[in-house]
Amino acid sequence: MIEYNTKRSKLLIREYGRNVQKMVEDTMKIEDREQRNVAARAIVRVMAQLNDPKEQPTLSNQEPLDYWHKLWDHLYIISDYKLDIDSPFPKPVPDTSEKEIVKPDYNKHHIMLRTYGRNMENVIKAVSEYPEEQRKRMAKVLANDLKMMYLSYNRDSVNDELIKRQLFEMSDGALTLPEDFSLTTTKELLHLVNSNTSFYITPAKPKKKKKKKKKN
Repeated sequence: MIEYNTKRSKLLIREYGRNVQKMVEDTMKIEDREQRNVAARAIVRVMAQLNDPKEQPTLSNQEPLDYWHKLWDHLYIISDYKLDIDSPFPKPVPDTSEKEIVKPDYNKHHIMLRTYGRNMENVIKAVSEYPEEQRKRMAKVLANDLKMMYLSYNRDSVNDELIKRQLFEMSDGALTLPEDFSLTTTKELLHLVNSNTSFYITPAKPKKKKKKKKKN
């Protein structure tokens, strides 16, 4: 059963898309506070990559504090002000006054694979710039997410090697998977879709090879 937008939670800041909001929702479920802090900082970096390049041309840590302050405020807004983390800036207070809705000026650049959309492509590019250890961990998560998105278009067949190759190509070779890594099975992914569950924080574990019994 396909997960329709009408059954999903409301997008609180549309510029960052569904993927970022799901990452925030999953971060809120992490029990360990330090792990929540690490996940929150990673999300802010992704949000910065998705931002208007005219507003943030260099994306360095030397940018004005008010820019980063805005991103952390947006992180809290996406969590509906429920995210409990150690932020470098004070937690914002919900604004109850009515404001004019400003529609974002969406980019019109070419999308490499339309099956996954522009936001997923931008997320993959952002993760491609992470340190090696983070790339290795996030590559497994993203591969499973690509497979789930692929299944929404084609339930009859999905080739895991194709998903791995597409992740490699979309990241310009920065995101690779171990040879013994197995993606989550189609049956398990469809169960996740039906149960409205995500796996952004907990990637699928590689399957263990069964030991052959020795013949007497």
